[in-house]
Amino acid sequence: MLNVLVVDDDDADVMMIEEAMQEAAPGTVMVRASDGRAALELLEAGVGSNGRPDLILLDLNMPRMGGLETLTCLKDDERWTAIPVVVLTTSDAAPDILASYRQHASAFVTKPIDLVAFEGAIRKISDFYRDVARLP
Repeated sequence: MLNVLVVDDDDADVMMIEEAMQEAAPGTVMVRASDGRAALELLEAGVGSNGRPDLILLDLNMPRMGGLETLTCLKDDERWTAIPVVVLTTSDAAPDILASYRQHASAFVTKPIDLVAFEGAIRKISDFYRDVARLP
């Protein structure tokens, strides 16, 4: 079972992520933050059953604190630096991809526009982090 923190301000995208993740891995625990600042507050409060998420899905374009700034804060803090962060965003711009990896994102995934492809991408992320990757 995965504990996932979804950091995204788009309600429709979050709903699709939650549905696809539950279909791929029933029992996945998901918590949502609508921006980076809210995500950091949840982490400080001990989100998840074990006090921290196993995986963070992070959008780039959000109000208050965007994804790149959030990623920098996560990777600069030794408490959270080992948590895999998958940037899941509508952007496919080369500068966003490069900046995300420079800030130590585990992966960069552009949100597919097609619903079936979107669900497939979420399923692959879930399968990888649940069945293949060894998490701290």
